[in-house]
Amino acid sequence: MSSITPQELNLLIEQTYKVENEFNDLKSSYAHLQDTVEKVVEFLPNAIWILNDDGTVFLQNSQAKSLSELLELLEPKNNDYEVSFNKKSYLIKSSSHKDKVMLSATDITEQKRKENLATMGQMAAHLSHEIRNPIGSISLLNSTLKNRVLPENLPIVEEIQKSVSRIERIIKATLMFSKGVEANIAPFMWSDLQEELNMLVGYYGYTKEITFIFPTQKFILNADKGLLEMLFSNFLANAIDAIELDENDDGIVEIVFKKENKFHIFYIYDSGIEIENTTELFEAFKSTKVKGNGLGLVLSRQIAEAHGGSVELLNGERKGFEIKIAV
Repeated sequence: MSSITPQELNLLIEQTYKVENEFNDLKSSYAHLQDTVEKVVEFLPNAIWILNDDGTVFLQNSQAKSLSELLELLEPKNNDYEVSFNKKSYLIKSSSHKDKVMLSATDITEQKRKENLATMGQMAAHLSHEIRNPIGSISLLNSTLKNRVLPENLPIVEEIQKSVSRIERIIKATLMFSKGVEANIAPFMWSDLQEELNMLVGYYGYTKEITFIFPTQKFILNADKGLLEMLFSNFLANAIDAIELDENDDGIVEIVFKKENKFHIFYIYDSGIEIENTTELFEAFKSTKVKGNGLGLVLSRQIAEAHGGSVELLNGERKGFEIKIAV
């Protein structure tokens, strides 16, 4: 066996160092690539899982980790599909490459909610149009009947009129929701609107002794009177219904007014039962009342926003809402 010369040994050592450096560079490059892939996967807005062929997790982002139980419901498919999990909807996509399978879950709950709302709004608008004509006929015939009925039967006719008025308000609210709120601004006195609200309260049926306290100040509103009439009547109706469900034999509904900076601010308080589910207060077609249609507060907020204002639930000692209308 021939011996290795010093020159050959030095060359071999140099080659070994060179291979080691190249290996370290390759290892560093792979680590950098892996770190980049992990950061990209983490940056994605949906949950991502990359699975081995035995189903174990090779890589996942934090959103995927928080939905580990959802992964158990998923399976690779050739087409996209939807899955419901924990009251949410997810769009599932899958793809495979060699021995790896990638699954993604995108939260489409809000998108589905908007689609459902649009469909419900269209259906409600169609039904409202169909109901409007017969309700108008009933109202006209009832007014004629009121002039001819025996005095002892007058309360029955008045009750029919109250029910018809309620249906007309629901129809008006539904049609407005489907078309959108558009304000026609013009100046008018608060006292004029208050007269309309007093009439509406008279038409609204209730059994308890309810005291209504309205602002006594004289001031002008630059707003759409018809829309504000709907806004305030919604809150008054809700207040009456809440008092009707209360254990007391009487109740109070109070509207307090103040002007602050560029806003007319109204506080509407009532002594009725507390609101049970505040998270769904402003969700369309979801009502916290037994006989609600789920549009009153939604439209009230939209009306206030159309006037450059807002509607917010108060969290103070008294139960109520704050309504802001731009001056």
